[in-house]
Amino acid sequence: MALAKVLIVVAEKGFRDEEFDIPYKAFKAAGHDVTVASTGPGFAEGKLGMRIKPDTTVDSVDPSGLDALVIAGGPGSPAYLWANKRLHELIRSVAGRGGVVAAICLAPVALARAGVLVGRNCTVYRTPESVREMEAAGGKLQKDHVVVDGRLVTGDGPEAAKPFAEAILKLL
Repeated sequence: MALAKVLIVVAEKGFRDEEFDIPYKAFKAAGHDVTVASTGPGFAEGKLGMRIKPDTTVDSVDPSGLDALVIAGGPGSPAYLWANKRLHELIRSVAGRGGVVAAICLAPVALARAGVLVGRNCTVYRTPESVREMEAAGGKLQKDHVVVDGRLVTGDGPEAAKPFAEAILKLL
């Protein structure tokens, strides 16, 4: 089986460390080709102090070869991910070609705003704003920590990082 090309997207500030780190290590360990993109240039800073040097920026990504797009969440999501038009284009491109699209914590709102949740089962880290966004986009919110609907995977927070990564790996 050919190994998958996976893009992991993080907010430049305030991504949730384990929501990036656990899937990243799982995909690498499985032998997949993993690229990390941030919403800005330079180092990206996690909520818990992790600093990573992404390979590229969201603006520079060519989605045509991607098998999966995985978005780490965290408190930086509303500021850096939710309204990012280029990220929305990447989500629609990968989803439109039948790739795996996944987001965890507050990041699923980016999927909602990209328009890929209509009638789909999903989850999100529940805040009044995130729940409103998901429901307004036609998402069918579930109470599970990880929800898989076809090739769409959502997780509800840091404690879901490992099962979230495992669910994605099953689809690759």
